[in-house]
Amino acid sequence: MIVDRVDEHGVTGLLDGLAGLLTDTVAGGASVGFLAPLGHAEAADWWRERAVAVAAGRLAVWVAREEGRVFGTVSLALPDRPNSRHRAELVKLMVAREARGRGLGRRLLTTAEEAAAAAGITLLHLDTETGSPAEHLYRSAGWTRAGTIPDYAADPRGELRSTTLYFKQVGGPDGRRRGTPDVAG
Repeated sequence: MIVDRVDEHGVTGLLDGLAGLLTDTVAGGASVGFLAPLGHAEAADWWRERAVAVAAGRLAVWVAREEGRVFGTVSLALPDRPNSRHRAELVKLMVAREARGRGLGRRLLTTAEEAAAAAGITLLHLDTETGSPAEHLYRSAGWTRAGTIPDYAADPRGELRSTTLYFKQVGGPDGRRRGTPDVAG
C-alpha cells in the first residue's frame, strides 16, 4: 500500500474513492463530523471543498491506496495567523473498515507527524470522540491528553458525545524546531 501526499488535482482525481471512504467511515460509526446516512454525493461535495483548501495552502492531505483503491487518509489543517504558524491540527484520519487492524492508521498518523516536523511545525493538536478506538491510537503514539469537553458533537446516530483534546510536540529532539512551515508547498 502506498501513502502519498496529494495536491488539489489528486483530491479531485480520487474523488470517488475518497467519498467512498468517508461514507464507509460514517457508516462504521466514526464521529468525523457527519450524521448517518451520509450519501456519496454529499461526501464528494465535502471532498471538493477540501480540494479548494489544498489549493489555497490551508490543508495538506495524504491518501493510502492500493491497486487504485483508497483505503485511508489523513490531513493537516494549517494555520492562517502569524502567531500560530508553529502549529497545525490533525484532522480526518480515516481508515476503511476492511483495512483496519493492520497498522494503516498508525502509518498515516506517522506520515502526517513527520511531514509537520520536517516543515518546521512544532505542535500538533486534534480532538476525537472520547472512548473511541482512535483514542488508543493517539495515546500509544505519544499524544498527550489535554482534557475532555462533554456533549461536544453528535455521533453518526445523532447522539451527543464527549470529545477529548490531544496534542503532541514534534520536530527536532526537543520538539521545538524553528522555521517557517511549508507543509502546503
